[in-house]
Amino acid sequence: MTGIIDDKGYRLNVGIVIAGPDGRVFWGRRVGNRDAWQFPQGGMMPGESPEETLFRELEEETGLLREHVRILATTEGWLTYRLPRRFLRPPRNRPTCIGQRQKWYLLRLEAGEAAIDLARSPVPEFQDWRWVNYWYPIRKVVHFKRGVYARALRELAPALRALQKH
Repeated sequence: MTGIIDDKGYRLNVGIVIAGPDGRVFWGRRVGNRDAWQFPQGGMMPGESPEETLFRELEEETGLLREHVRILATTEGWLTYRLPRRFLRPPRNRPTCIGQRQKWYLLRLEAGEAAIDLARSPVPEFQDWRWVNYWYPIRKVVHFKRGVYARALRELAPALRALQKH
C-alpha cells in the first residue's frame, strides 16, 4: 500500500506523542540507527481518517491498542516539514514526496508500560524506547523535524498541563 501524497507533494501523516502518568513522553529509537530517535508517526492510507491512521500506526510502532490510551488533544491544523534534498526519492509512477503534512495527537497511556510491545509488528520501526522530558525531543530529533516538533508540542502542551493539575 502507498500513502497519500497531496497536490503540493506532502505525504499526509500523523504524529503521536504518548504521555506517561508523570508527564514524560515516549521516545523511540528507530531500528538500525543508534542515533535516530523520534516520536511514533506514520502515513495515512487511502480511505483512512487521521484517527484511524493514529490507531493503526500506534499498534504497528508501539504495540499499544486503542484501549491502552486516551486522546488528550490534537493539533487544530496540519503541520508540515520539508525533507532535505538528499532524502528525496525519485518517484515510481507516483508523485514525488517533498515532506510530511502531519496531524499530531497527544495521548495518555492508560495501561501500564508493560503494554508497550515494539515487536508486535512483523517489521518493527523501533528497537528501543524510553521516557523523556516533554520538551527534550525538540533538541534531539533530526534537524529537519525540529520546527514541526516545536509547533506540535507547544500546541498540545496545555492539554497535558490541564491533566497534571487534576
